Amino acid sequence: MFHSIEQIEAFIAERRTLGIKPGLDRMVALLESQQNPQQKIKAIHIAGTNGKGSTLTYLKAALIENNYRVGIFTSPSLTGLTGHIFINDLPIPDDRFITLFNQLLPSIKELDLVEMHATEFEIITTIAYMYFSETVDIAIIEAGMGGREDSTNCIQPILSIITNIAMDHATFLGDTLEEIAFHKAGIIKGHTPVVIGAVEESCMPILEKEARKKYANMYKLNRDFFYKRTFIDENRQFFEWCYQGTKLEMEIQMKGKHQIINAATALMALVMIEKSGIGLNWDSVYQGIKTAHLPGRFEKIHDNPIVILDGAHNPKGMEAFLHTVNDLYRTKRKNLIFAGFKDKELKKMLQQVLPYFDTIMVTSFDHPRAETAENLLEMVPVEKVRQIKWQEEWKEIGERDEMYFFAGSLHFIGLIRAYVKKQTL
Repeated sequence: MFHSIEQIEAFIAERRTLGIKPGLDRMVALLESQQNPQQKIKAIHIAGTNGKGSTLTYLKAALIENNYRVGIFTSPSLTGLTGHIFINDLPIPDDRFITLFNQLLPSIKELDLVEMHATEFEIITTIAYMYFSETVDIAIIEAGMGGREDSTNCIQPILSIITNIAMDHATFLGDTLEEIAFHKAGIIKGHTPVVIGAVEESCMPILEKEARKKYANMYKLNRDFFYKRTFIDENRQFFEWCYQGTKLEMEIQMKGKHQIINAATALMALVMIEKSGIGLNWDSVYQGIKTAHLPGRFEKIHDNPIVILDGAHNPKGMEAFLHTVNDLYRTKRKNLIFAGFKDKELKKMLQQVLPYFDTIMVTSFDHPRAETAENLLEMVPVEKVRQIKWQEEWKEIGERDEMYFFAGSLHFIGLIRAYVKKQTL
């Protein structure tokens, strides 16, 4: 029996040595022990290498504006264990998390006895399904890694979404886009529509084969629905969205062309959600999407000097980040502070950023997967790159009339956000 989140965090921290363990056997056992709460949830399932969190955020905002009680399961968390599980914009209360964890604990221990040790992510996913089964009108579930063998893939959703496919988690998902596409395609379910975002054409035959096998209708960006960016400035973007002759003029505040793609994908998803029988007021949809924002995605946290955070944690995410930097701040003097997980393509990302910033500072953070600043420096031994401790650098930022960007692992970005809340420049 646990009495505090801190006790649970310590218990779960000990299990992190189990690493990532694809497969659904442990999840099935945990869920069956709780009478399969996932079967009581009306859910939307989202997979993709990048864009999951933003697409989820647009959907959430539109549904909340329509007065629905929306469950959100997302990863990674910027704010600890409870930061994975939300209803609308409120994380699961500590006392509810503790109650549900204690309810699940005997099953966790039973699996331990037969060498089926449930991972941190499996435990949190199960708790999310337990929580949502009691409390929400609809839940949006973000896959953690891949899709086919991901812990979240125990649901029968009303809609599946695949935002895009790029190289990431190659150790587990394969070292070609086609192999990764096979894993993402695993969230496509029988007779359930699937919305496809900006997916490489080389991957489409794999997704289409899965959809045909499952009798799932597919709706693809730039084939079935379309967008056109019409205006951009530092604070907002406008675009035109089109599906079967219907045109919508949309506005968003999230930055970058990739966010228009995510919003366009979310709009197609909302059309399918409405067709499933969930009523929507489209003026409210517009308002929700217009005001949607996501922490850690090109997020400005300070104005003078300008400081921006972005969880660009793989090459495709870094490419989107750099396009946005170039769109909005091409002529400004810019400094980058970068840190990431050692199992990511860090050298490639550092090579990507070299032309865009006047100085690049590499650093590290407290996490067993974090790469050291020394190793990052060795990856790009050029004059404009130097090694720092980010906490010390933060103290100096307020003295300079320049722009600062923090990018890399979302865990790193979460640490920066938490630190900044306690500091003033």
